[in-house]
Amino acid sequence: MISYEKELDIDNKLHNYLKNSGILNNVFRPRKPLKKTRIKLHNTLALQVLLYGSETWTVKARDARRITAAGMKYMRRTAGYTWIDYKTNTQITKELKITPILDKLLEYKRKWIQHVNRMPRNRLPRVMKHSSPTGRRNHGRPLKRLLDT
Repeated sequence: MISYEKELDIDNKLHNYLKNSGILNNVFRPRKPLKKTRIKLHNTLALQVLLYGSETWTVKARDARRITAAGMKYMRRTAGYTWIDYKTNTQITKELKITPILDKLLEYKRKWIQHVNRMPRNRLPRVMKHSSPTGRRNHGRPLKRLLDT
């Protein structure tokens, strides 16, 4: 489900991601020979559910923590560690040779901006990227443009 409210969209995507990664955890129990397979399945099935439409998200610190925690929940189990083992997220990502989810999300955003820049000048996404509010400003926080996200 896609929502025009960013926080609801992120919540729904995280919920579906956790549901899919939980199904993967139940079907493919973590064992040493299955690590590569579990990572490939995660990247193919669960991660795409989370990152679909993430090019336009404004990721706040709270959202970044939730996204990282959700991804590491699956990866920690894939690596065979629990919270008691005191392994940091960076140690686990280096051991499994994967890139963190937030880095992938930023890469998606970068690619989308490059795609918009290649569009003809009259296309709506490019016009919206370079637009700014006109007229007098209201009191309060300034309006945001697409580049500010």
